[in-house]
Order: sequence, then structure tokens, then C-alpha cells
Amino acid sequence: MTSPRKTWAFSSMRPKTRLSLDEGENYFRRRLFSSFRSDRRERRSEEEDDTDKRRTLSDTDIETNKGVFLPGEDQSDMGAMKRFSTLFSSFRGKVSKDRTDKEPDLPASTELSSVEEKAKEQRYASGQFFFEYLVVVRPKKTKDGIYEPQIIYQFPKKDGMVRFQKEEEEKTLKALTLFCFPEGVNWAPLTEYSSETFSFVLTDVDGMRKNGYCRRLLPDGKGARLPEAYCIISNLACFGLFSKIFDEVEQRRKFSMAMIYPFMQSLRESAFPAPGHTVNIKSFIPERGTEIISLTRPTDSWLEHVDFRTLFKCLSDEEVLQVFAAAVLERRIIFIADELGTLSQVIHAVTVLLYPFIWQHTLISIVPEILIDVVMAPTPYLLGVQKSLADQATDQTELLVVDLSEGRKETFIKSMGDEDTILPHKLKDEIKQALSTKNENSSLEELNRVVPEAFLPFFIKTVGHFAKYIVRGEFQRTNFCKTIESKNTRRFVKKFVQTQMFDLFVQEMEQRPASQDGTGFFDKKIAEYYKKMREKAKKH
Repeated sequence: MTSPRKTWAFSSMRPKTRLSLDEGENYFRRRLFSSFRSDRRERRSEEEDDTDKRRTLSDTDIETNKGVFLPGEDQSDMGAMKRFSTLFSSFRGKVSKDRTDKEPDLPASTELSSVEEKAKEQRYASGQFFFEYLVVVRPKKTKDGIYEPQIIYQFPKKDGMVRFQKEEEEKTLKALTLFCFPEGVNWAPLTEYSSETFSFVLTDVDGMRKNGYCRRLLPDGKGARLPEAYCIISNLACFGLFSKIFDEVEQRRKFSMAMIYPFMQSLRESAFPAPGHTVNIKSFIPERGTEIISLTRPTDSWLEHVDFRTLFKCLSDEEVLQVFAAAVLERRIIFIADELGTLSQVIHAVTVLLYPFIWQHTLISIVPEILIDVVMAPTPYLLGVQKSLADQATDQTELLVVDLSEGRKETFIKSMGDEDTILPHKLKDEIKQALSTKNENSSLEELNRVVPEAFLPFFIKTVGHFAKYIVRGEFQRTNFCKTIESKNTRRFVKKFVQTQMFDLFVQEMEQRPASQDGTGFFDKKIAEYYKKMREKAKKH
């Protein structure tokens, strides 16, 4: 059964993919929430007095009386996008109104005193907590005979909030069910269901970015039963670490829902480890007794939210390069797959390939059925759509549609036709050559080394000379492009410098204090490259 098409808007959903090893989380939060159009030069004089606001959260990302505007769009530019101007303000309000009487009572849990809870909330706000919520979502049969996903468990259950805070929390949690079960109402009891883990990134109406991690599985039991989704909401992006947490939650759920609470309580009270460090959680589980669970954060924090294995399992090196080329020019890209995990992992991997640049437009790794009309947006996007909704997502023009499913007849269902010619041929061949060192059995650690080493030099060789053309805080765009000797490379760079990701990158470089010049990860890689080039020239 296919539900009737509805038109909803959406909030900006962006990946946390600022790949800096030297700068803190606040730095890439500023970049993630800044959004500017390519005509910023015309408005520059108006913006100079508003630097702080611009570097934290642009006006176009803040809730208006109508809702949230798309990232990078001014109110005057909405046009055809007017009906997409709200997700969590209009949609969550509708969900709240329609479902108020259907929400099940949540299990009672031990609550902290108001003073302790306030102190812990301050810790969470500072980014020291692992997560904000754990919720368990399950489809429940309604009076209409359809199955509607509802929250059956929440930890922690917050008290002491004022009315509007409580209302916003309820709306957020109810809207969250969409992403746990994006298929909508098309559910029925099952006897077999393969567990899957996936993630999404969203920005709420107040501008707060959150990461959602979900594991969907069929609970233990006999006969036909409904699947459950465990969803953790966190400010932190670390897919591998949260996957391990889900393993522990799943083990405890086999005994009872009550077994989850003490483990999550211990976890929530623990400080999130620094890159390369480990946090130990003491927890009890029947049949195993009290044990120490070690959670180690990867050393390379900028790669901890990505798994390249899925990307290169689904696509050949040539196909990955064509997707990369389309993303670099900020085109509309839709990925199609059966598995939710495949969609989220591939989209996050593609955004990481863009380092040191950040995708500044709409990103929804898993589009819920009720929001499928988002594919009609005329602005750039990266969208993940389930195979069952492919027909509704592929009737658009001027976009790239990538089929990731096994047994597909063709990978590119739709394309612009020039994806294989966007990148300069010589540099494209160099990426291919670097990627050839991997194989089907390459480990995650090997791919995390090989893939960045293949793609990062591309940006070093095309735009790595940017610093020389920032004169007195102003980027000399024309001279920057003219200095490129290769015609193919110059042709590509002229297009690339018009993108929003490059525009924002340059703005930050213009505003960066002189004391920080050359200190970033990308800066160091550029310096290493030019040093090698000078040494090579001396030998010849």
C-alpha cells in the first residue's frame, strides 16, 4: 500500500564533516551552520559588522514565523521552495496534534534531583556527554488498522522543563519516529528481519545540530512480531563507537527493557573520550555478571563517522569519481538502495571525499516517505531514497540518480551526461592510480589511509595555492584562476570557485588571524606537497 503523496518542508540537514585535526568542535560547528550564496561579494559591506553572527548561524538557518528556510537561501529566493519552508515547525506541530492521544506511557525511570540534572545538562551542552536521548520506537496498530511508529521507551525522561521546552521536546521525539521507520505505515508483523544500523544528521528549528544513530531489529520471541528501532540522539558524530553501544543495548534488551537503563545511565555520566582515548563503563548483565566495557575513539577523529567499505563495495572506482565530480560542482544527487545502512554510509562517505570543503546544502541520508517531495527542490542536495520509493524520486530532470542496490541493471539511472568529463583527466587518472592500491579485502583502517591520500592531493593541486591570492583580507579570484597553467584544470577551477563550499572556505581563510596561517591540516598537506615539488626540481 502506498500512502498518498503529501507535501512537507524540511529543515537543513548537514553532515558534521569538517576534517580538521587541529581545531576544535566549535570551529566546525561554525562552518556547518554558516550558509552563504555566491553573490556574497555584493552584500559584503552589509555583513562586515555582523561577523560573529555570520560565523555561527546565518539568518537563513534560523526559525522565522513560518519555519526554517533552506540552507543557502534568502527569503526572497524561496519561490518554488515556499512549500518546503518548514519541517519541524509545521510538520511536528501536525504530528503532535494528530498523535497526542496515541502516545503510549513511557516506563518510569529513576530521576536525578533538579540540581544534579541541571549540572548534567550543563555538561551535555558543553559536549561532554555521549548522548542526549535513547529512544525505542516500534510500529503500533492504530484504530484505522495501519501500523504507526511510536516511542515506547525513552531515557532519560526529563522533568522540570517549562511548558514550551516540553512541547518542543515532544514534537522532536515524535518527528524522530519518521527517521526510524521512514517507510511510513507499510508494516506488518514479521517472523524474519535482518538487523540494520544507520544514521542521519538533522538541524532542529532552533539551529541545534544533532546526529541520530539507529539500529533496527526483530526482538527475541516466537511467531510474527514487529521490529523495534533503537535510536540514540547525540551532538557527537562517531558512527563506529555508537554501533558498539548498540551491541551492548541489544544484549540487554534480550533480558528486559529495564536492563538498558543502568548501562545507559553509566554511559551518559561518562565523559566523551578524546581522539585515540578510551572510556571504561562498568555494567552488569545476567549470565555474564559485572564487566568493564571499553569504548575507544579512533585517533583520526575526522574519519570516525565514515566507513568507506560500503561506498567502494557498491560502486567501482570510476563510478565513485563520477559521483565525486557531481558533488564537487554541488549538483542534485539521489542515491537509491534497499538497505538504510547502505544509504547513510555511502552519503556520509561522499561528503568526506570533499575535504577540506563542506557540503553546504540539503543533506538527508534517509528520506522518509512522507517527505519524498523534497526531490523536487531546485537547489543542490544529497538524498538517500529507499528502493520502494525510487519511482517517485526519479521523475526529475537535471540530476544524478545513483542505484546502489545489488543486481541493478545500471548504476546511473539518470545523469547530466558530463560527469565523466568534469574532472581534469590527468588528475582523475592520478586518483584512480592511488585507489588501485586497495582491494576487495581492504580493512577499514587501510581504506581510511588510502582514500584520503587519493582525493586530498586533487584539491591541493587545483586550489592549494589559494593563500597566495588572499591580499589584505580579500581573495583575488581572477588572478587565482589565471595562474593555473593547465587549460583543463583552469576550466574546472573556474566552475569550482563558483560553488558555495569554496566561497565559504575562502571567507574563513580571509577572516583567519595571521597567527593561524599554515596551522590547519590542509595547510600542512599543502606545505608538504610544495616541499616535495621543490626537492624534485632540485634533483633535475
